[in-house]
Amino acid sequence: MRFGDPQAFYFLLCVPIFALFYWWSFRRKRRALYAFGAPGLMDKLASGVSRMRQGIKSALMCVGFVFLILALVQPQFGTELELIHRRGVDLMIVLDTSLSMLAEDIKPNRLDRARFEIEGLIDRLEGDRIGLVAFAGYSHVLCPLTLDYGAAKMFLGQADVTLISEQGTAVAEAIRAAIRGFGSRNGKYKALILITDGENHGGDPIAAARAAAEEDVRIFAVGVGTAEGELIPIRDGDRVDYLKDAEGKIVKTRLDEATLKEIARVTDGLYVRASGGGIGLQAVHERIAEMEKRDLGTQRYAQYIHRFQWPLAFALLCFVSEALLSDRRRSEEVWRGRFEG
Repeated sequence: MRFGDPQAFYFLLCVPIFALFYWWSFRRKRRALYAFGAPGLMDKLASGVSRMRQGIKSALMCVGFVFLILALVQPQFGTELELIHRRGVDLMIVLDTSLSMLAEDIKPNRLDRARFEIEGLIDRLEGDRIGLVAFAGYSHVLCPLTLDYGAAKMFLGQADVTLISEQGTAVAEAIRAAIRGFGSRNGKYKALILITDGENHGGDPIAAARAAAEEDVRIFAVGVGTAEGELIPIRDGDRVDYLKDAEGKIVKTRLDEATLKEIARVTDGLYVRASGGGIGLQAVHERIAEMEKRDLGTQRYAQYIHRFQWPLAFALLCFVSEALLSDRRRSEEVWRGRFEG
């Protein structure tokens, strides 16, 4: 046996409180009754009320509450086999983790917003395998293709500007690393989401996109940033400085939309530009959902059977019985014959 929500067991701590409340309530009623007269006389006047029935009603409420908690913890025992047939695409997310992604033209900054949106995308996936590649001056495969979305989100949390020591933005190498990560499977089921500001400091990203097109990999480019440019803050506690080049001049990062649009066009993909309300991954997901999907196999899972219905039924029975049970003592009349005057 296992429980779906064992934290609900903590509600059992309330049961003694309910029992003490009923006990205190009964004592308070008796004291209030005896305040009007002698205890013996008051007991005779209140003889129509059954203390035993009152106790039974209180016990039914407490027992019903216990069974209600047992239903909340979702007891599960016994298993049944379930066949799950998976269909989907192979999706590789390529995320820019260079210092330029610290720019705050998209709040809180480009990188944090991108990670937040990627996590939301992962939550919407159904059957698609996902992998993660981080890049700056060179590329690093954070997570190979997997169906374990929890693991993918865990690796996503490691994607920050300190992950790759060599700074820069090698877009071409990142695309090639993602292509290698797909392996040699049929390309028509492959999608690549490139999230970057587009600034390139090494290699030819258009040539890399053409290589992706030859593998039938579709690239969905997401441009983060503004064409006007933004300063790159470097924070050290409460102190804020701005990134400077080798000559001591402040660096301004600008979105290179032309390159990203060409990358998407070459691979028959899509280009979207991030805005204040998001980075456009919803539109990308809709396009990926339209792609042809391949069979990822059938797996057999042993599913535990939920049994919360049983304690819930007992709880309802207790509550209904308490509502229908009267606390009045059953009156008994003895036939003494007809009165003759």
